[in-house]
Amino acid sequence: MFDLTGRVAVVLGGTSGLGQAIACGFKKQGATVVPAGRRTGCDVRCRTLIDELRDRTLQEFGRVDILVNGAAFTFRRPTLQISDSDWAELIDTDLTGALRACQSFYEPLKASGRGRVINIVSLASYLGFYEVTAYCAAKSALLSLTRSLAVEWARDGIMVNAIAPGVFPTDLNAALVMGTPRGQEMLKRTPMARFGKPEELSGVAVMLASDAASFITGQCIAVDGGYLASGVNQ
Repeated sequence: MFDLTGRVAVVLGGTSGLGQAIACGFKKQGATVVPAGRRTGCDVRCRTLIDELRDRTLQEFGRVDILVNGAAFTFRRPTLQISDSDWAELIDTDLTGALRACQSFYEPLKASGRGRVINIVSLASYLGFYEVTAYCAAKSALLSLTRSLAVEWARDGIMVNAIAPGVFPTDLNAALVMGTPRGQEMLKRTPMARFGKPEELSGVAVMLASDAASFITGQCIAVDGGYLASGVNQ
């Protein structure tokens, strides 16, 4: 049920970090994987570049069955100091970029007959985190977008789900969590008392991309070592 042989997966944000781990997980299960990132020429802030990626993928492989929206960035700053331009850039990348990709890839995902969209959201989709207001807002909205598209596109055979990673040190957040008081607080709040490893995210992504998820849509699975479930840990 988890075999992805014959399927084509486009992973936005797939050239580094958690997106790269997901891309590798798909490949191990037999999928043809097209990882894309800003540095490799697909900036999700540009609809033309997304459309070009779609067209090149269809020309080369003839289909798209899986779309992962993992392109994102964050910054830490007191909310009162966030400029309009900084806010707009983050929302444009982390939220509107996913919308653009979903719109662009809709037709090939529908034609697949078993289309899958997997949006990478965050613990910040559920919780407030100190001085990352823009990121929290974008990821909360991305989870809402996931649910809305799931309802709208179910009749087209497209399953739309999300994954909320816990704390996985990557280039995106390492400076915020590694060896910092913030990181120590996160570890204390995580029942498993450790950070995640990128490869621990790929299993859930494979499941959501596979036939095992044929009746799952509009859902979010947290891969967080128990963070969201946690009340008192001792």
